[in-house]
Amino acid sequence: MTASMIQPVKGMNDVLPAEIARWQFLEATARDLLHAYAFEEMRVPVVEQTDLFKRAIGEYTDVVEKEMYSFEDKGRERLTLRPEATAGIVRAAISNGMLRGARHKLWCVGPMFRHERPQKGRQRQFHQIGVEAFGLTGPDIDAELLLLTARLWKTLKIDHVVTLQINSLGTSEDRKIYRAALVEYLTKHHDELDEDSQRRLQTNPMRILDSKNSDVQKVLQHAPTLSDFIDDESRQHFDALCEVLTTLNISYEINPKLVRGLDYYSKTVFEWVTSSLGAQGTICAGGRYDGLVEQLGGKPCPGVGFAMGMERLVLLLDELNAVPDSVAQTVDVFIVAVGDTMKESVVLSDTLRSECPNIRIESHCGGGSFKSQIKKADKSGAAIALILGEEEVASATAGVKYLRREQPQETVVQGNLGNLLNKFFTD
Repeated sequence: MTASMIQPVKGMNDVLPAEIARWQFLEATARDLLHAYAFEEMRVPVVEQTDLFKRAIGEYTDVVEKEMYSFEDKGRERLTLRPEATAGIVRAAISNGMLRGARHKLWCVGPMFRHERPQKGRQRQFHQIGVEAFGLTGPDIDAELLLLTARLWKTLKIDHVVTLQINSLGTSEDRKIYRAALVEYLTKHHDELDEDSQRRLQTNPMRILDSKNSDVQKVLQHAPTLSDFIDDESRQHFDALCEVLTTLNISYEINPKLVRGLDYYSKTVFEWVTSSLGAQGTICAGGRYDGLVEQLGGKPCPGVGFAMGMERLVLLLDELNAVPDSVAQTVDVFIVAVGDTMKESVVLSDTLRSECPNIRIESHCGGGSFKSQIKKADKSGAAIALILGEEEVASATAGVKYLRREQPQETVVQGNLGNLLNKFFTD
């Protein structure tokens, strides 16, 4: 009796070998750029206390109310698979004593989890590159993060299809006053709101500004705007940021309805968006969270950061055919072992891997005819096949067959193969 096949969990996708080169290209490009900007990598747990996210993100946000994967473990602790990275990084910085008068520029990469309806560019397990800076209050660090992302888009050759949207949320006190004015206005139009907006009116009214319902947006046309409520210091901070962006020719749009879905943001918020991916157009988002450290039990410390959605960025790279051919994971050298040469083939491949550390070598395992192995060598994308038969073993040589150029096969002493391969792949 054949066992039934176990299906993957809905919304949690495999990244297959045929796709992984694009992911590695994106990660490597981001890693090199973050290193150049003096950001340090750190890694935090995938599982945290549920209260961390309730306190950081906000108990009445969609993430906490609807989307978190939470459970009780065997020790009866309430735990949650992280839905985003910032809260965990802040928790780690506090619990490890990193923020005592220090400034830090940090980043991390890894999976996040939200129970949403899976669709293109939105999965239940998704991956983000998160970037955070602590201890810096001025608009200069906000500008640096936006310049970093702008440079990344240019390096990835997707800058022509992305747009920067920015806004200022002011302080928590500013938002409290604005929220009251917004609720007062929207209550007068209660019957014109959809069911979701009516619910949010009682819990998180500013999220109504993000509504995709055209009728709700008509109501919002005459609603009070947050920019009329922010304090002078927040306004000066935002104006200084805009001045830097203008000076450096970073195009941007001020979007007064950009509020972000998490409660911890203050002052600057931003999103990089594209129209090339349909409805899931946000590829990077973030902002300031100056009160979050204190909110999570640390001493007051300003913070700012962003997260990039890797699935969406990979989709965008595919859409624009922006991944260089050179990053494809092809084999460089394929070793063909003919006859009773298994031991010698293993020894030769291991020796060459030591002599040629930057060359990708596949040694054929499992036997097979010369013809079938050459077919596999060609299919692997290798530029060279090294042929090792019993005659070659006896004479300590190998046949060198060039698979991608018109060049006659030659016989080379095994001791000279390392130099030949290094020269071939560097010329």
